[in-house]
Amino acid sequence: MQLKIYLSLILSLLLLTVAPAARAQAQELELAREYFHKGDFAKAEGIYSKLIDNQRLFSMVYPEYLKTLLAQHNYKDAEKLVKKTIKRHPNSPFYAVDLGIVYQEAGDKAAADKYYEKLISQLKPEEVIALASAFMQNNLLDQAEKTFLKGRELSNNPLEHNRQLIALYAHRQKKNNLITEVLTLLESNENELPYVQNILQNSLRDEEAFDALEKELILKVQQHPDKLAFNELLIWLYIQRKDFYSALLQARAVDKRTRSGGSRVMELGAISAKNKDYQGAIEAFEYIVKEYPEGPFYLSARQRLINAREEQVENTFPVDITKIQALIADYEGLLAEVGRNASTVEALQHMAELYAFYLDEKDKAIALLQEAIAMPRANPDLVADSKLTLGDIYLLKGEPWESTLLYSQVEKSHKDTPVGHEAKLRNARLNYYKGDFELAQAHLDILKLATSREIANDAMDLSLLITDNTGLDTSSTAMEEYAAIDLLVFQNKLPEALKQLDGMLQKYRGHSLTDEIYFQKAKIYERMGNFEQAVTNLEKIVSSPKTDILSDDALYKMAFIYEENLQDTGKAKQLYNDLLVKHPGSIYVAEARKRFRKLRGDTVN
Repeated sequence: MQLKIYLSLILSLLLLTVAPAARAQAQELELAREYFHKGDFAKAEGIYSKLIDNQRLFSMVYPEYLKTLLAQHNYKDAEKLVKKTIKRHPNSPFYAVDLGIVYQEAGDKAAADKYYEKLISQLKPEEVIALASAFMQNNLLDQAEKTFLKGRELSNNPLEHNRQLIALYAHRQKKNNLITEVLTLLESNENELPYVQNILQNSLRDEEAFDALEKELILKVQQHPDKLAFNELLIWLYIQRKDFYSALLQARAVDKRTRSGGSRVMELGAISAKNKDYQGAIEAFEYIVKEYPEGPFYLSARQRLINAREEQVENTFPVDITKIQALIADYEGLLAEVGRNASTVEALQHMAELYAFYLDEKDKAIALLQEAIAMPRANPDLVADSKLTLGDIYLLKGEPWESTLLYSQVEKSHKDTPVGHEAKLRNARLNYYKGDFELAQAHLDILKLATSREIANDAMDLSLLITDNTGLDTSSTAMEEYAAIDLLVFQNKLPEALKQLDGMLQKYRGHSLTDEIYFQKAKIYERMGNFEQAVTNLEKIVSSPKTDILSDDALYKMAFIYEENLQDTGKAKQLYNDLLVKHPGSIYVAEARKRFRKLRGDTVN
């Protein structure tokens, strides 16, 4: 379209500035172009054939004249036109490639291929870019690739035309060739790592390609132990695949070789913990504590190590109370080592949670949190977190007014921050527990736009739960009962919660909350260590003939329980595969694929 406008402007200028004869030719060209664009090729050809020898108009006449001849299958005249043009312009690869186009259009692909091979074989180094561009302009990408490779051969330089080939392979999704090219580039210049990562991130999306890259990288690491960029790229690859443990092993190996202070290991420990790979996080922080006792990360690693162990214990069901007590002892040891000061506020908060939620020592927990909140020079965000935890403990005690007071304080003091959003979410959940769904939704509607994806997702999930079960045609009574049971679960009153959930199933047969009730029961049985009953309830969701938003959640949790708790790897593998096939858009796909590959035994080591 832009070319058409450009040519029209040129013609208009010609009509205004040139002699009458030239003006007449310009008018004829404009008429020919009108015929051409209308598809009246015979009339267009008649005019173009008279104008083609006019050197002043040649560049505007030639492209459309050639297309006109080809559109009419007039291949002989098209061939004559191109050969005559090549004689006039022997150094233009664009005209040279046009002759092959004519052969192709005439149906003689063999002649076209032979001709292209001849063009490439006669290349001079300075002609490579122009010929490859001509091929690419005509979508002859195989020939463009051969041209760049011929140019590399002529230069005797393995990096010649590297960037052009990378772009071409990325565009064509020739993944093995792309991997070879980017690794050759990285071998020559380790500073190209960000560019290589960006190219691979945009080009590699399937497991087969990741496997190929992993194999090549492991080989490169062995061949070039001095080139740390290959290790870094391997770490990056494992993170993309959410294989944090393998990433940690690489980072630890690099750190041992370079003695760089452990920053990369710390980073991977934090990533592992965030992604619930608690064992990986534990090993990362243990490494820092052991290798760098005098280093800048020691205190943070020491504290995060206990945090990771805590997460692991809390997510291993049923929770072992002796391990909870051991965690408290670890926190006490940390406080004895570094003191009760601004840097250990987080430890006080975590101890309080353990006392309140697992040992039912709420008063001791409240005292620890009050100490944390009153700590001089403490990080305001950690103080706010301690207030949120204190609010939770008052909710455990059945004092919701104290809870909402604390949540609201944090909302006000940390407005438009992640901590403030978390406070708003807890206030929303508190209103939900009380059955005040309208006020809860008012909070949740704001939080759906929160910058923290986790908070926004939690807000969306709770909002959907409320809206799906309190519609215009639905009484809110069942939802109010379910929310009250949710509060019982939060308060660790699990037997009572189970009894009331069973009552709801009898009272509200076929209600839209049915799948949520079964899922809640499954989570409670899981926490209690009754994994068979957990699976039984999850199966009721998975086997339901209707499509439900909890189907993929239930399928993943079933697979996880079979793998981790019931030790039935065959069943787990089957269920992970079912998830990948039935729910390809699920948020669990990446983790399910990783676990499936591990169970299948095809993870590269």
